[in-house]
Amino acid sequence: MLTSKQRSKLKSLAANLSPIGQVGKEGIGANMLASFSDCLEKRELIKINILENSDGDPQETGRELAKKLGAECVIVIGRKAVLYRRSQRKDIEHIKL
Repeated sequence: MLTSKQRSKLKSLAANLSPIGQVGKEGIGANMLASFSDCLEKRELIKINILENSDGDPQETGRELAKKLGAECVIVIGRKAVLYRRSQRKDIEHIKL
């Protein structure tokens, strides 16, 4: 669980990120999860677009994505979700919380 200070830092880092993918009417698929998981291992922090034609509420979709990826849902603003998961890789610079 993230503290409010950690969440605030991650939000400020995510402000400059471009979305790496999107969730549409097909929902959350296995290939999408694998792709997002790979991105989390490389970057630790990702932003995802949740399209208007997707089923359900963007807040719910963001939380569901985080749960399935073993990540933290930092924030959902409008139709953009920001997810964080500490990487197990040693060859990247980790985000200091």
